[in-house]
Amino acid sequence: MPDWAAHARREEERYREGQGRLPGEADPDARQRQLTRLGNAAAGCGLSHLMAGNTELAREWFGRAVERYRESFPPAPPGSWGRPIGMLKSRILAVDWAGAEVDAAWTLDQGAADSDSPIGRYAATLALLVLGRDEEARVLADVLRTRDDFPAPVGDALAFVAAQDPLGYVEAVEAVLESFETRDEYLEDLPVADTVLVLQALAEKRDIAAELSSPLLPG
Repeated sequence: MPDWAAHARREEERYREGQGRLPGEADPDARQRQLTRLGNAAAGCGLSHLMAGNTELAREWFGRAVERYRESFPPAPPGSWGRPIGMLKSRILAVDWAGAEVDAAWTLDQGAADSDSPIGRYAATLALLVLGRDEEARVLADVLRTRDDFPAPVGDALAFVAAQDPLGYVEAVEAVLESFETRDEYLEDLPVADTVLVLQALAEKRDIAAELSSPLLPG
């Protein structure tokens, strides 16, 4: 059983130390990279608190993650879509749907849906699902699920959420969870199936969430 309190302390320490090493405006590239690291640490702290059952602290840290990811984004290099995804995931995990809608609209305004990269299309699909634009999301998800450079189970799950297909969704999200349970590396070294949590939140909005149990999910 992971010591989630210790994980939270570690991530908070990374965040506080990283703040002290934040470059100034004179070095924008280094500043953006460090802000992204701060976003990752804040998100990791939020995940740790979420796994420990401390929802209020989780929301507070997810909020910090969104701020740092947004601050690090402009001017982003082409195809740099990890930070908008981090923002949307953090909003969803914080159960901040109003904030998620704002960030979803912003993500689409950046041109994510027109990106050639699968990560950009992934960001756009999440954004469209947050906004309830399921038909548009399904078109993008159907492309993602057939690409060799994107995990097919995640693409399947997104497509079935958009189609509001409960049977297809259950099978797909179970495959996503299995992929997390069989991997050796996790974001910020935290054994959490964060993508599954996001998919489940989107599915719950459509009353098709699956019954799942795993050490990688909150109890």
